[in-house]
Amino acid sequence: MSVVISVLNQKGGSGKTTLATNVAIGLFREGGKVLLVDTDPQGSARDWRAAWDNNPVPVIGLDRPTLAKDLVTVGKDYDVVIVDGAPQLREMAAAAIKASHAVLIPVQPSPYDIWATADLVDLIRARQEVTDGKLQASFVVSRAIQNTRLSKDVFEALSHYSLGVFQSLTSQRIAYATSASEGRTVFDTDDTKAQHEIHSIIKEIMQWVN
Repeated sequence: MSVVISVLNQKGGSGKTTLATNVAIGLFREGGKVLLVDTDPQGSARDWRAAWDNNPVPVIGLDRPTLAKDLVTVGKDYDVVIVDGAPQLREMAAAAIKASHAVLIPVQPSPYDIWATADLVDLIRARQEVTDGKLQASFVVSRAIQNTRLSKDVFEALSHYSLGVFQSLTSQRIAYATSASEGRTVFDTDDTKAQHEIHSIIKEIMQWVN
């Protein structure tokens, strides 16, 4: 049975697809059989996959509320299924949470972005109650600007939601945007710091899921 990890935030521009695609490729590079599922009707992850013919990670679109049922079939031959969530669609967020073993919530270090996660946190807590806490969920700070007070304070602000907060994060680096435009990831760039960020996140995911 595959492990399903959803990357969710109902606020657009939080870095969901960037995190989902880089983590998917990072896990593939470590020997995992990975499927990326795009639940966003806009198809950002599918566009990313189409930009490079030799992309090693398959991407499929599933933007229906029957996601939990569908993943049982499409994900059975994979070690890990990464779900790239859709913004502003509560029904799809709920479906992804139901289908998941773990949820990552990328959030930018901004008060508005932190406040915008409240509804998603409520959905996650409701699911945790139903599953006796088996659903894992954690924030991942994304697009942090290094050595700024706000980037440091965001960790304390997120702790008030009573979910996990990864110590690893992604920074505001051009490598994420330039590689994405070519259907690739930071592993195809010379930015070793960006690569280290993704490796660190993957390490925390593996410790967390296991």
